[in-house]
Formats: sequence, C-alpha cells, structure tokens
Amino acid sequence: MSATADHAETNLAARLGFQPEQVVQEIGYDDDVDQELREDIEKVIGTELVDEDYDDVADGVVLWFREDDGDLTDALVDAIAYMEEGGSILLLTPKTGRDGYVEPSEIGEASTTAGLSAAKSISAGKDWTASRLSTPKAAKKR
Repeated sequence: MSATADHAETNLAARLGFQPEQVVQEIGYDDDVDQELREDIEKVIGTELVDEDYDDVADGVVLWFREDDGDLTDALVDAIAYMEEGGSILLLTPKTGRDGYVEPSEIGEASTTAGLSAAKSISAGKDWTASRLSTPKAAKKR
C-alpha cells in the first residue's frame, strides 16, 4: 500500500469524526464488516475498539447494521445508552444492492424516533455506507 493510500484511509476515519484517545464501542461486528475501516479507526483513536459487552461510557459508537439485524430504532436507542454526552454514532449499513441493504428512509425514521439527527451519508469502503448520527442537544451545546 502506498503512503498516499494510507493517508487517504486515515483521512476517512478522521472525516468520520474519530479523534485520538476516544473510547469507541463497536456493535454489530460480523464476518462481513470492513476490516480496513476498523483498522483505520483504531489507528486514529490509538487503541482497539471496545466490544458490545463494554460496560462503561464510550465517546462514540460504530454500529454495523443490516436489514435482518432487527429493529434499527431499538439498536440506536441501545447504542445511546452507554455513550458520553455529545458523542455520536457512526451507523454503517450495506450499500445499495448488497445483502442487508437498509433503505435511507428507514434510517431517517429510526434516527428521528431515537432522538438523533443524521448528517449526510458517505461511502465508507466498497460495501458500506456511513451515516453519522448525533443528539440534537449535543449539537446545540457546541
């Protein structure tokens, strides 16, 4: 891998909002996740992602979600439970045409119901789309 490619990947993790020394909880990990994106996030935060069993407060959450993973609103509410005030959720869903694709309207509805606001979705690897979700209260306090 070239230095330019490595730099671009690091920029993606940083563009997604990750910062050094954050504690980031990962939910929904499975064989299909984008390992390069995970590694990029870990490089930026300087430590490994913590798993679903982490029982302390996290600065942010990476939520891998597929259509057949259950109710998205419930998953978002659960993700918020151990998140630091002002934290955000990086919701990763399969891209259009991939197994487990989630309709943007479902993401919008679930986000609103969970009390979150969504930023524009961006490509996060060859198979995944990322949506950064944050609490409106946290956004107003800044």
